[in-house]
Amino acid sequence: MGRYPRQVIALMVAPLGLVLALTALLGVAGDNPAVRIIDDLLNFGLLVYATVCAALAARSALGRLRRAWALMTAALAAWAIGDGIWLLYELILRQEAPVPSAADAFYVVFAVLAVAAMTQFVTEPMRESRLRIALDGITVALCLFLLAWILALHTVYDAYRDDRAALFVALLYPASDLAMLTIAVVTLLRAEARQRVVLTVLSGAIAVMAVADITYAVLVAGDNYRTGDPIDAVWGAAAVLFAAAALISRRTPTPRPPTLPVPSNASLWLPYVPLLLAGTVGPPLVMTGVERFLVPVIVVAVCLRQSVSAWENRRLLTAAADQALRDPLTGLANTALFDDRLAHAMVLRSRIDRSVAVLSLDLDDFKLINDNLGHSTADRLLADVGRRLADCARTGDTVARTGGDEFALLLEGPFDESDAVARRVSAAFDIPFTVDGHDILLRPSIGVTVASMSEPDLTPEVLRERAAIAMHAAKRARSPEVQTFSADMVPVNGATVDGAARAGGDGAAQIRLLGELRQAIDHHGLDVVYQPKISLSSGETVGVEALLRWPHPQLGLLLPETFLSLIREQGLIQRVTDLVLDKALDDAVRWYGHDARIPVAVNLFAPSLRETDQPDKLCRALGCRGLPTDLLTVEITEDIVLSEMDLVTAVLRRLREYGVRVAIDDFGSGYSSLSYLRDLAIDEVKLDRNFIAPVTSDPRAAAVAQAVIDLTHDLGATVVAEGIEDVATADWLRDHGCDVGQGYLFGRPVEAAQIGVFAGADIRDIDDAAVISPP
Repeated sequence: MGRYPRQVIALMVAPLGLVLALTALLGVAGDNPAVRIIDDLLNFGLLVYATVCAALAARSALGRLRRAWALMTAALAAWAIGDGIWLLYELILRQEAPVPSAADAFYVVFAVLAVAAMTQFVTEPMRESRLRIALDGITVALCLFLLAWILALHTVYDAYRDDRAALFVALLYPASDLAMLTIAVVTLLRAEARQRVVLTVLSGAIAVMAVADITYAVLVAGDNYRTGDPIDAVWGAAAVLFAAAALISRRTPTPRPPTLPVPSNASLWLPYVPLLLAGTVGPPLVMTGVERFLVPVIVVAVCLRQSVSAWENRRLLTAAADQALRDPLTGLANTALFDDRLAHAMVLRSRIDRSVAVLSLDLDDFKLINDNLGHSTADRLLADVGRRLADCARTGDTVARTGGDEFALLLEGPFDESDAVARRVSAAFDIPFTVDGHDILLRPSIGVTVASMSEPDLTPEVLRERAAIAMHAAKRARSPEVQTFSADMVPVNGATVDGAARAGGDGAAQIRLLGELRQAIDHHGLDVVYQPKISLSSGETVGVEALLRWPHPQLGLLLPETFLSLIREQGLIQRVTDLVLDKALDDAVRWYGHDARIPVAVNLFAPSLRETDQPDKLCRALGCRGLPTDLLTVEITEDIVLSEMDLVTAVLRRLREYGVRVAIDDFGSGYSSLSYLRDLAIDEVKLDRNFIAPVTSDPRAAAVAQAVIDLTHDLGATVVAEGIEDVATADWLRDHGCDVGQGYLFGRPVEAAQIGVFAGADIRDIDDAAVISPP
C-alpha cells in the first residue's frame, strides 16, 4: 500500500471497517428492527459513497476510461436509488418490498449500465488476438454460468418457473453479474501492469456482488430472506470494493504507449479457473459412478496442459518483445524503448517534482575507423562503448543506441545530476579502447538538456531535439567539453530555435524549410551582404567579404549557420556558391564602374574546389564582366584542406597563376597545421575571432598570435583578423603587425549600395563609444 497516500488508504479502510462491524452486528442481532434499519441506512450510505468516488474517478480520467467511470457512476447511482426505495418500504410503509418492486426497476438499470461500463474498460484488441480473447470470454462465461446453475440457479428456476416476471428478476441479477465478471476477467487478461490493480479490485467487487445476488435469489426462492440477513453485509462489501477501485484509479498513471504485446502471467491460468471449478465441483454433484471422479481428473489434466503450453508461448513472446526493444549489437535500449521511457518520465514529471534530462552523444570521426579497420572491428568497438556508457549511468537511467555511432542517456530522478553523469561519460573516453590489439582513443561530442520546471508543456520530442542540438553544437565547436542546451544554439534541422518552434520543430518543419530553401535558390531569394576589411595602419577600406543571408518571409533574416548544414546535406552547396559568386561579381562591377576599386572575398567549399576547371570558370566570370582577377579573393577553410590536400593544392596554384588571391579562412579554429602555410600557395591568412579574442588578456594567447603574424609575414602573406569588436583588440593587432581587420567595430555587414560609406573610414577616428555590438 506504500504506493498510495495515507488519506487514500484511510478512505478505503474506514468503509471496510464499517462492513465488518455490520457483519458482526447482523450475525448477532439481525432480527432486531433497529438493527435492520441500521443495515438499510449503512448499505445506502456505502452506495452513495461509492457513487461519489466513481464520479471523482470519471472527472480525473481521460478518453475511454472517463466514459467507463461515468457509466459506472450512473450505475451505482441507480443502485443507490433502488436501495433508497427499499429503505422507504422498510421505514415508511413498514413492509417487505414485493418481488418485483419499484426498487427492482433501478436494480435492472444498474445491471444494464454496469455491463456497459465494463465494456468501456476493454481496450481495442489487436486483430491477431481477437479470436483468442473471444474464446476466453466464451469459456469464462459458460463455465461460470454452468457452475452457478449447478450450485444454485436451478433451484431458483424451479421456484419461479410459473411466474415469468419474478423469474426474470431473480435470474437477471446473477446473469448480469456473470456478464460483468466475464468482461472483467477478459479485460484483466490483457491489461497493462499499472491497470491490473484497478481491474482486479473491480473484478473482486463484481464477484462479491455475484455471490450476494445468487445467494439472495436462492433465499428468496425458498422464502428465507429478510432484511437483516448477513448477506446484506456482502452487498456492502461489494460497494466498498467499487469505491476502492475508483479511488485507486485516480492514482493510476496514464498508460504508456503500447509496444510488442506480451500476455500477463494471469492470462496463463485465469481463463481456466472457471473451467477447473466447473469441471471439478460440478461432476460430483450431478454425476454418478466412475465418471464423477474421471471427469474432474480429465479437466485438471487439460487445464494443466494448456497452462504449460501458454507459459511456454509467453516465455517466447517475452524474449521476442525484449529483442524488439534492444539494440542487437550493444544490448542497450533501442530508439523505441528510449522514446517510450522518455514519454513515461515526462508524464511522471508533470505529476511529481522529478528531474528529467537527456544526454545525446556522437562519436567523432567514427567513419574513419569503419573505413580503415573494417565493420567487424567497428562493431566490437561500439559494443565496448555501450558497456562503458552503461557503467556511467545510474540505477534507473536508460542508455540507448539511437543510430550508427549515436547514443542517448535518459537521466531521471528526484534531483538533477546530469552534469555529474555527463562528466563521467566524458571522462570515460579518456581511456583508450582496445579492440583486436589496437588501442583506439575516441572522442565524443556530448550535448545535454534538462527539462525545466518552468516549461510544464515541454514534450519528449522537443527535449530529444534540444539534446541533439547541443550535441551538434559540441561537434561544431570541436571541443571535448560537454555542451548544455541554450536557446541561442543552432538546431540540427537548419532553422533558428525560435524559428524551429514556430515552424513546429519536427520532421515536417525540416521538410518545409528545405522546400522553401530550394525555392529561394531557384528564384534568387538569397541575399549577399558585405562586411568591410579595414587596413589597421591607414584606416582605409581595402576590401569586403561577401556574406550570405536568407530573408525568410516568416522566420526573419536567417544567418548562414542556421541553414548551411541543410544546404550541405542536400547537395545544394554548388548552386548556392554560384549564386553568391554571381551576385558578388555583379556588385563589384557596379563599384568598379564608379571608380571604386573594392576587392571582394568569397567563400568556396569542397565541391567547388574538387572541380579542376574551377579556375577557368572563375576567370571567365571575371573576364566577361571586365574585372581584373586580383579583385577576387577566394577563401577556403582548413577542413577542406585537410580532406582534399593534393587536389586543393593543384586548384589553388592555378588560381594564383591567374591572379586570383587565395586566403585561408578561420585559421586557428580547428586542428590546423602550420604545414598548410608551408605547402599551400596563399595570399592571406584570416585569424579566427576566437583565436584573437584573448590577446589583450592572456599573455600566452598573445604570444601565439604574434608568432603566427610574424610567420605569415615571413611567408609573404597578409594577415587578416576577424571578429574585432573592441578598440583595445584593434590597437593590439595594429601595434603587433596585423595588416587588416574585420568586425563590428568597423561596421556591420551591409547591402552593396551602402558599401561606399566605408570608403575612407579611418580607424584612428573610432573611440570606445563607436563600438558596434553584435546583434
